[in-house]
Amino acid sequence: MVGEDIILPCRLEPATDVVAMTLEWARPDLNPRFVHLRRDGVELLINQYPSYVGRTSLSTDKLKHGDISLKLSKVKLSDEGTYRCHIPSKGTAMVELVVGAISSPVVVIAEIDQPVRAVVLECESKGWYPEPEVLWLDGEGNLLSAGPTETVRGPDDLYTVSSRVTVEKRHSNSFTCRVQQNKTNQSRTAEIRILEEVFLAPSCSAVRIIIVLILSVTFMVFLVVVFVLWKLRQNKINKMNQDGEAEEREQLFNRSMRKDYSVKKKTELHDMLQEKEEEKKNMQQVISVLMEQKTKLESSRDKQISQLEEVEKKRSENEKELKSLEKKFYWDKCERKNDLLKEKVELEEKGREYKGSLQITVEQLHKTRDVIKIMTEWENKIENQFKQIEKQLEKTERLKEKNPRKLHPDQTEQSERVEETEEEKETEDETEKEKETEKETEKETEKEEETEKETEKEEETEKETQREEETEEETEKEEETETQREEKNKMKPEPDQTEQSGKERRQTKTLIQKHFQSFVRVNHRL
Repeated sequence: MVGEDIILPCRLEPATDVVAMTLEWARPDLNPRFVHLRRDGVELLINQYPSYVGRTSLSTDKLKHGDISLKLSKVKLSDEGTYRCHIPSKGTAMVELVVGAISSPVVVIAEIDQPVRAVVLECESKGWYPEPEVLWLDGEGNLLSAGPTETVRGPDDLYTVSSRVTVEKRHSNSFTCRVQQNKTNQSRTAEIRILEEVFLAPSCSAVRIIIVLILSVTFMVFLVVVFVLWKLRQNKINKMNQDGEAEEREQLFNRSMRKDYSVKKKTELHDMLQEKEEEKKNMQQVISVLMEQKTKLESSRDKQISQLEEVEKKRSENEKELKSLEKKFYWDKCERKNDLLKEKVELEEKGREYKGSLQITVEQLHKTRDVIKIMTEWENKIENQFKQIEKQLEKTERLKEKNPRKLHPDQTEQSERVEETEEEKETEDETEKEKETEKETEKETEKEEETEKETEKEEETEKETQREEETEEETEKEEETETQREEKNKMKPEPDQTEQSGKERRQTKTLIQKHFQSFVRVNHRL
């Protein structure tokens, strides 16, 4: 194998001491041909082929016993070939060296073909020499028919092989990929076990995939919201640290003189503007993700509603056909009636399954709408704060234009007091406006809550109607079974009935008609 140390065997029989003799290891296909040369007990490595320098050696202890075996260290792919062991006075022997390289294969599921209920497996293995072959086996050790093996030879002369096979559901669902090289008698295997859920029918898997997608997307939205809140908190902490550092610097370096108030305030407002812009961008990103989630949920809801409507349509057609069979008294077509009843049970199970998945999607849709509502309210607050900061910036710039020269510290204090009083008045006006807007938003939220309550009531009424329908269907089934038993009992010919008179037959006919009329009334009432 590549990288290993090997021994090329060569031995004299009978064993004689060859320490002082001329020994030659060579490859006829190389120039110079010498791999290792020893003359009169001295190793001559001048004419040695360059790739073998420092990798060949002979044991002097073994040479005393006629063992001329050559040790070759760190075997390379280029070392493969025919080697000649030669002693001029004794003879020549040829040794064939086959070099190989192996690696473990990897098996993965490449595709899932749901309509056929089959799985495409792919096996890949890198770093082989010579070129290997790929085999597929099932759990019982039987060979599987696979596609052609793809082989690629790299710049290092190592081969990469890959193969694909399409498998269906079996007893064990265990499959093995074997990569083997017959020349070097080396092989490696990799096993994969496939769960039975992978081979399930498309209808069941589609509902499960929808539920998994909904849960994963909601989890992603939750993570995004948590990240945004953490980012906002970190920004606030950094801002507080920056403010504290700025105050310390002002106390240390600027105790005697005051800085220009307008410039300082402008820088603070610019920092606040940048912070609010970052918050606004983060909120917009979250809202965009939530809106995408909302559209996906709405599309899945519409799809499930259409599936449910289709099932209900088939169910109504089934009931109509059942009623038509009951009206026409086709007693010789009981098999068709049994098939229709089985189909009815299957349609009811599908309807319950689709209703359950629809209920999950509707609940997730309500949750996403609530989160979108909270985020939009938060975004509006940030927008209002952003506008207030812009107004304050405009005011500071106006004051700077009016008072371009620096004032005395006493004058700056007076101007600051006047500005503070003006700002307090403006802030009071703005707070009143904010209160009014908050009242309006509260009214809107109350209206939305009322609408949500109405929708919940409608859903409860729908659930009650569904329960009533299920109970009515059960009663209908019981009546149908009773009528079927009576009809079967009446249809069985008894030995005494052959001698009945026409009056008795008419009486039985009237009884059957009465039972049928009662059954039709029950169906009409339902």
